[in-house]
Amino acid sequence: MSFISKWAGLLGLLAVLVIGDQIRINRPGHKFRLTVEVTTPDGIKTGSGILAVVPDRNYNRGGRTTTRGEAVFVDLGQDGAKGRNLVALLAHRQGAKLDFDDINYIALRAYGAARGSRVSFNDIQRQTGVVPLEGDLVPVLVSFGDPRDPGTARLVAGDNAAAVLGEGYAIRGLTVEVVPNGFWPIDFGGALGEPVTRGIDAKLPWLAAPGDPAATALKAAGLPAGGEARESFARK
Repeated sequence: MSFISKWAGLLGLLAVLVIGDQIRINRPGHKFRLTVEVTTPDGIKTGSGILAVVPDRNYNRGGRTTTRGEAVFVDLGQDGAKGRNLVALLAHRQGAKLDFDDINYIALRAYGAARGSRVSFNDIQRQTGVVPLEGDLVPVLVSFGDPRDPGTARLVAGDNAAAVLGEGYAIRGLTVEVVPNGFWPIDFGGALGEPVTRGIDAKLPWLAAPGDPAATALKAAGLPAGGEARESFARK
């Protein structure tokens, strides 16, 4: 074996090891489908999205478990040109603050509540069925009078959605369901596995605008808006 081919082989092996380690670090620990159902005068409207939870496996994330995905947008039908809607954010209310980490654990906690026992990260992939999100597990819900304008955001109370959405509208329920991880990072759909849901920028086009329009939306809804405001709507 020549000197050049020997080094080429070593570099190839190193590349395989590096790529393999990056897959190990960044592969989701589990994925789940978050579904929101709303009762309307025209029947039940549903929206859902796939989110991926990545536990910390390396110092790169500083010990922080992270979630990839987007808020769930539910189209509730037309109200003139603007349309009614409900958005389940990737945040929870904790008193006067927003918590951006609880979303990482809602599947674990929801299955634990449904089973009556704690579910760990190691066990979550073995969970089956659809389970409800109730009480403190329900994320913040908002609605936009005009989805093109972040300043039209309004906070929606889970037990009184009609106050914002109108008569005949009510939150029917939120659920989670663990789905297979698939062959990440080539989980493009079908047999390869369901990918994380993307596309909220098309429904809330201001998210791609310069500045911090996500903070504008949270403030309009009467919510605290800090430097993590955009994480309420989308996370890489």
